[in-house]
Amino acid sequence: MKRDQSDKPAKQAAKTQKEDFWELRLYVAGQTPHSTLAFANLKKICETHLAGRYSIEVIDLLENPKLARGDQILAIPTLVRRLPEPVRKIIGDLSNTERALVGLDIRPRNP
Repeated sequence: MKRDQSDKPAKQAAKTQKEDFWELRLYVAGQTPHSTLAFANLKKICETHLAGRYSIEVIDLLENPKLARGDQILAIPTLVRRLPEPVRKIIGDLSNTERALVGLDIRPRNP
């Protein structure tokens, strides 16, 4: 008996679309220079490497300190990549673009 695989391409396309979309959270504490720089650097990285395929949620822990618990935030600014899985975290202002790209798994490490 042969299985019907007519929905296989649709499932693969949905999976690919989900893997191609990046859901990012940036945890900050107010409008400090490091927080502002982290957001500017993240925006630049996303526009350059993920154009149209990302969302950034900025969470100010001065306004909502309890939100730090969900992603186990220990330092700020911290970037959390929620999608694509696995979850990854980068602490700092993201000024080292190469390190940020490797940390986000956008660019593979050099051997």
